[in-house]
Amino acid sequence: MVLQEYKPSVTLSEYIRTIRLVQYHIRQDAALPAKAYPPRPEHCLSFYARDRETVSYKNSGTKTGNLATVLFGQQTEVSNRYVGNNFLLIQVVFKPGALYRLTGVPSHYLTNQYIDAETILSKEINSVNDRINDCATYPQMITVVEKFLLSEIRRNSRSTHALDTVTSNLFTINLIPTVDSLAKTACLSTRNAERHFRERMGVSPKYFLKVMRFENAFRMKNKYPDLDWLSISIHCGYYDYQHLARDYRDLTGLSPNQFHEIDSTAPERLFGEADTY
Repeated sequence: MVLQEYKPSVTLSEYIRTIRLVQYHIRQDAALPAKAYPPRPEHCLSFYARDRETVSYKNSGTKTGNLATVLFGQQTEVSNRYVGNNFLLIQVVFKPGALYRLTGVPSHYLTNQYIDAETILSKEINSVNDRINDCATYPQMITVVEKFLLSEIRRNSRSTHALDTVTSNLFTINLIPTVDSLAKTACLSTRNAERHFRERMGVSPKYFLKVMRFENAFRMKNKYPDLDWLSISIHCGYYDYQHLARDYRDLTGLSPNQFHEIDSTAPERLFGEADTY
């Protein structure tokens, strides 16, 4: 199994936080177990170059999938994702506000959605998966995706807002800020910052920062499974364990231990890997 993250090129670094590549090929007839995805602080563009996936949303019961290219905005509920045995995914993770700049689509239309990217982006996207499969190396695959994104940016990108500059740094700092401090850094009133953030990210900044803190705890537990929950809570900026457990229940419907028990059966565990990216 291959799980890798690539830094975007300098030209794309204004828009993209990271590019993920996941590949595995299992020679078996049995279906792989579902992967339970909790809410993550991100908007993504995914290319399924081989087997595709189907998705079932836990709360709403919505079922979708079997798409070659997918756009999705902020997710606020757990989704169970089922993939095939011959899997190659390249996933572009945008910086906050960047997908809005690229498409002009108000982001609340993308919240909890799993959308065929061909309906929003240019027709050039139709050939990207074929070109990925023609590549001999992973860096060549990344180059194919980046060339497509560069053409999209040149064709349709919108100007930067002050809030974009501030939020693009959220993933490079250790301490998750407050909404008021975000607004102040962007030279906006709190109300204006909240309005622009909802337009660009589809959720309130308070909710987004909550998901960021949760994801830090989720990743830390997967990376250091023997670390106790209180230590994780304090390290990730929670007041105490109960604060962390409340966020887990709000975002997943389960306690920390219950959700990580489900995560322990995810497909990557078959290869000795854990979701730490």
